[in-house]
Amino acid sequence: MNLEINTNNFFLLAGPCAAESQEIVMQVAETVSGLCQKFDIPFIFKASYKKANRSRVDSFTGVGMEQSLEWIALAGKTYNIPTVTDIHTEAEAAIAAQYVDVLQIPAFLCRQTDLLVAAGKTGKYVNIKKGQFVSPESMSFAVDKVRSTGNQHIMLTERGTTFGYHDLVVDMRGFPEMKKNKVPVILDVTHSLQQPNQSSGVTGGKPELIETLAKAGIAAGADGLFIETHPNPSVALSDGANMLALHKLENLLEKMCILKEAITKIDKL
Repeated sequence: MNLEINTNNFFLLAGPCAAESQEIVMQVAETVSGLCQKFDIPFIFKASYKKANRSRVDSFTGVGMEQSLEWIALAGKTYNIPTVTDIHTEAEAAIAAQYVDVLQIPAFLCRQTDLLVAAGKTGKYVNIKKGQFVSPESMSFAVDKVRSTGNQHIMLTERGTTFGYHDLVVDMRGFPEMKKNKVPVILDVTHSLQQPNQSSGVTGGKPELIETLAKAGIAAGADGLFIETHPNPSVALSDGANMLALHKLENLLEKMCILKEAITKIDKL
């Protein structure tokens, strides 16, 4: 599938945190793809086949790589939408590339040279999440690693910077800085609102601030938004504390489209 991300509107990467069931994957893909058609928002469906970065050993990590990838691929084929998923090792890059259109590098792995090169060699789009411990200007080196393979299909995603032990903050100065790499820059709204490293071993979050942060990202020049959404976040098997309830997405997208149109007009002055 040809993935075209140059648009006058923002584009959206959205879906459940994990491919926890075929029902959830298909329900979210159907709902979000319908909304994006309504608002003319380019859409990439997101779900993780494996959650490798968990606090506790008994945390949900997935139902199996092949099964989850098949569900993600089915959603893409059924609704004619591109798909994105995380990879964690060089070997996973080639496997996941058979199922999805975009390979995503998790924030905690953004400095892993072999992983970035393996992702680049697949020829797929590569979305690199900025580590919570990495400066925006340092992400140029991650971009260079993928480009060294001849692959120019690269995106960068801001997902917050560590602010003490249990919180994250988004530095809006990072958007123009990362755009110097001549790649689209995305704001991961929901992960930026995580409150990690809780004593319970379960990550907390502030989903009530999703709209506030999304507005700020669009105003700061984000090309795309990344939003994890679920029909019932309270029972989600991963990241339920910071996900957006699926029924709230339509109102949010409508507001963001209005804001994006206003920002585009301002930028032309």
